[in-house]
Amino acid sequence: MEYRDLVIIGAGPAGLAAAISAYEQGIRDILILERENFLGGILNQCVHNGFGLHTFHEELTGPEYASRYIDKLSDLKIEYMLETMVIDISEMRNVIAINEKRGVMEIQAGAIILAMGCRERPRGALNIPGSRPSGIYSAGTAQKFVNLDGYLPGREIVILGSGDIGLIMARRLTLEGVNVKMVLEILPYSSGLKRNIVQCLDDYDIPLKLSHTVTKIHGSERIEGVTVSQVDEDLMPIPGTETYVSCDALLLSVGLIPENELSRKANVTINPKTQGPIVNERLETSRPGIFACGNVLHVHDLVDYVSEEAALAGKNAADFIKNVSSEGLEVEIFAGDGVRYTVPNKVNPINVEKYLPVRFRVTKVFSQATVLVEFDNLPVHKKKKTIMTPGEMEQVFLPKSWFTERPFLRKITVRIEGDENA
Repeated sequence: MEYRDLVIIGAGPAGLAAAISAYEQGIRDILILERENFLGGILNQCVHNGFGLHTFHEELTGPEYASRYIDKLSDLKIEYMLETMVIDISEMRNVIAINEKRGVMEIQAGAIILAMGCRERPRGALNIPGSRPSGIYSAGTAQKFVNLDGYLPGREIVILGSGDIGLIMARRLTLEGVNVKMVLEILPYSSGLKRNIVQCLDDYDIPLKLSHTVTKIHGSERIEGVTVSQVDEDLMPIPGTETYVSCDALLLSVGLIPENELSRKANVTINPKTQGPIVNERLETSRPGIFACGNVLHVHDLVDYVSEEAALAGKNAADFIKNVSSEGLEVEIFAGDGVRYTVPNKVNPINVEKYLPVRFRVTKVFSQATVLVEFDNLPVHKKKKTIMTPGEMEQVFLPKSWFTERPFLRKITVRIEGDENA
């Protein structure tokens, strides 16, 4: 067994930013473990622009954004292992990993940062009737085929789900000469960013059919078409609304799931709403010394927020290694009416520096509603928002002074009040 001060699992944008942040806090014994044969994670196949506006104040492609961190990692000579699969983590921060050169490795870590990212929800989670022909792909797989491997998944394509990857692939495939017939969304609103709806669908005249879904897949060896149906308020198909649409490929953009199999092995407590770990203001999980950041914690819509969150995880992991800690009573943070979840889930006010960022997603589309923050049921913050959608992450910043003024605080609630759509 070997010992490392800090082990980071995953070398995507979260893992890279966390490693650099920990290094800047004085930690030198850092090891990043990555199962792929390259650094940068999913960013390498995201050749579209729109990255880096918050972090670098300029518009970059995914590979360009990743290269900024990879170059800095190289300059700092932070150690990493590629093609290395972590297969187990214990509560006591014992890591088991394997790769071709070294075989089985056992590493005792002073601290661990979980940065494994997320995966796409598969067809099996949708229960779509029909056969199992070829030509059905997740949108991210199709993105890899087109942008990295140089293959087209089909020539006439239907996209199910309006997540950001699906919207971006609708544009990308159109630019490659593919006929993207439509994007279907079972909900009455899109789950993607508004800018992607405009830039990827509206600008290319690609129809977005809300409250519609695929109710049957046709074809034996290769997909030949799908049956599209309208759904009611309970998301159930409406009889008589079925339409047959021919296609030679179906892309699924129906949600992302944080990759937390390893977290569960370490007996980390998982939030059922996010499928990511429950964390405090330090992004520390229920297991001391195990931190989480990025899409393994909760699915983000901007990589800039991933990097910002990961930098905080790296700093706090460094503090843990250096035995810098503060004792105090933790305050629970609750998701109230209209809020699906919050990150973090609890806070030790002593550890709040200038302010505490609380990120959250709403449960539905809200129009002209108010974000309300309550300390022990008393309002301390109100902000009117013109529009809020589940596809876009919201955040509030709670100043340190609000905590020092209330030394006996026990509960924080974030909720939505008022709605023109109601």
